[in-house]
Amino acid sequence: MARIRNVFEIIELYGHDENFEPHTTPEFVPTKAPAGSRQKLDILAERIQRGMPLWHPEDSTESSANLVGASEA
Repeated sequence: MARIRNVFEIIELYGHDENFEPHTTPEFVPTKAPAGSRQKLDILAERIQRGMPLWHPEDSTESSANLVGASEA
């Protein structure tokens, strides 16, 4: 059987994702991209495609609005 690479493939194969467990690799690193930014969304999409967990425990949780306000202060 071919190795399942991401949650989409397991849903296609079994019709659900109950048995899917994301895996981490050295490429699973935190991001400083602001929450809700296009950069953050692209990183999350790449993680899903690669079968990684969606959230890294050390990801930035600051929103771009908070970062703009902080840089003006």
